[in-house]
Amino acid sequence: MVGMIVITTHVNADFDCLASMAAALKLYPDALLVFPGSQEKNVRNFLEKTGYSLPIRRLKNIDTQKITKLVIVDSRSRERIGSMNEVCGRPGVTLEIYDHHPDSSGDLKSRLGRIEQRGSTTTLMMEILDEKGIDIRPEEATLFMLGIYEDTGSLTFSSTCAADFQAAAWLLERGANLNIVSDFLHRNLNAEQISLLHQLVNRLEIHVINGVEVGLAVGSAGRYVGDLAMVAHALKDMENLSALFVIVEMEGRLSLVARSRIAAVDAGAAASAIVGKSTGLGERVR
Repeated sequence: MVGMIVITTHVNADFDCLASMAAALKLYPDALLVFPGSQEKNVRNFLEKTGYSLPIRRLKNIDTQKITKLVIVDSRSRERIGSMNEVCGRPGVTLEIYDHHPDSSGDLKSRLGRIEQRGSTTTLMMEILDEKGIDIRPEEATLFMLGIYEDTGSLTFSSTCAADFQAAAWLLERGANLNIVSDFLHRNLNAEQISLLHQLVNRLEIHVINGVEVGLAVGSAGRYVGDLAMVAHALKDMENLSALFVIVEMEGRLSLVARSRIAAVDAGAAASAIVGKSTGLGERVR
């Protein structure tokens, strides 16, 4: 049986997912990129409008029995990688993980790859490419910058660290086009997102914890609403909140977005603790 290397990520893939997958492809040029589920609308738009060429295959069109190495980026959660979870632990399959999220109960384990807390997984991948002396083209640098900027709020989220700035500078030196980055990241809310935002505004609760005001908004939607992180960001800005937690039920699953711009509230650690205590949270968004 001919071995197959597959690079995958979590469902509802964002730019950090796409960029990290493309970076992992630099490590494994013969690999296939397979999304385990849907992608956020802005990611689909990017692939359609730019014609960026990547060896992306539909999950239903590959024989998963032929996979001998599975590379997972931007996630360690079994629940978030869809049916790709069935491949993990299968005899003869090597698992390699690259992720920037805090530890959580039930995480997949592997000695291969790299797991470090950064503002984005793309940052981790840039560190590896730099260490290995792997050069990149300007169009690749632009995609990688999209991954870093989206997950760090253009280097403004509290989860952003020095390594994210260093990776962004490295990409600028290699021709990243910030005009393209701006075009795909700065977008307006659609009607469904606006409706959800209105619901969350009405349900917003402010709790004072150890002298710090923390916002909590819990909502629901009859159908899946993409880019929940963008809705949460809009709510945080509208209400001028230093810390915000948004939980939304969609299609029988709970999605969590945690945002903080102060050191007193570690949004990533808090989100990890919440996910670890709840079996209903099927998605982590930071």
